Amino acid sequence: MVNLSAARYGKDNIRVYKVYRDKEAGTQEVVEMTVGVLLLGDIETSYTQADNSVVVATDTMKNTVYVLAKQHPVSPPELFGSTVASHFVDTYKHIHSAQVRIIVHKWTRMTVDGKPHPHSFLRDGADTRNVEAVATEGKGVDVRSVIAGLLVLKSTGSAFHGFIRDEYATLPEVSDRILSTEVDCGWAWETFPTLKDVEAAVPKFDDAWNSARQITIETFAKDESASVQNTMYKMCEQILSAVPMVKAVDYSLPNKHYFEIDLSWHKGLKNTGKDAEVYAPQSDPNGLIQCTVSR
Repeated sequence: MVNLSAARYGKDNIRVYKVYRDKEAGTQEVVEMTVGVLLLGDIETSYTQADNSVVVATDTMKNTVYVLAKQHPVSPPELFGSTVASHFVDTYKHIHSAQVRIIVHKWTRMTVDGKPHPHSFLRDGADTRNVEAVATEGKGVDVRSVIAGLLVLKSTGSAFHGFIRDEYATLPEVSDRILSTEVDCGWAWETFPTLKDVEAAVPKFDDAWNSARQITIETFAKDESASVQNTMYKMCEQILSAVPMVKAVDYSLPNKHYFEIDLSWHKGLKNTGKDAEVYAPQSDPNGLIQCTVSR
């Protein structure tokens, strides 16, 4: 005897671009996103009995995202994700939960002739602002905001020593090293009882994202890091202090290694320890350090 123990389905990689035109000012704002939708509910028979009467077609989900993007603000993404998720739960009574993921792709206004250009933009980094919004019948809306793919490096001000040494350990202890990582930082908001509560919190979303990004960058730069673990914990503490409506903060930081190159084979050339200037960046394997800090 078998049973369907879990099921969800949806539309992924929905590409959305929206332009806001301010005719009075003669300027335009643009937003580009990739949206994913997953639905959960009374959909078992579509799997077990080939009953498509309970299926909201994934093409319908795509169309819905486009219509809602026309009818509603898409910024901040926390609001738009909550709007889309709530729509599916409110519209289809057999759908009890909707999960929406949004990746916002950067378009930064160009500066031309010393002033902001009214309608031209550039992508000045690969990092993205992401959102996960889950609307659940009878519960409300859960929102998680994310900074993803923020690549940072410091050429000094990081150490790593005092770790366990045994017959498997070969890593030398260092008091000064290069520290580089690609930041994935997320923060979970207290559950919003209704979509109206999300709308009321709109000013807080941009403020929180800007604060989390600034805290991440400044702590990374200023902290005399004893380890990635300790530095990320300090970041979490500060974000929780700065944003009272956030209940938990999480980081995932891969440790991107840069190894000294021994060049003594070439005429005794010194390039290790205090003489190290040329390094070999490593792609893999890499350390991966993660944590979640909650109230």
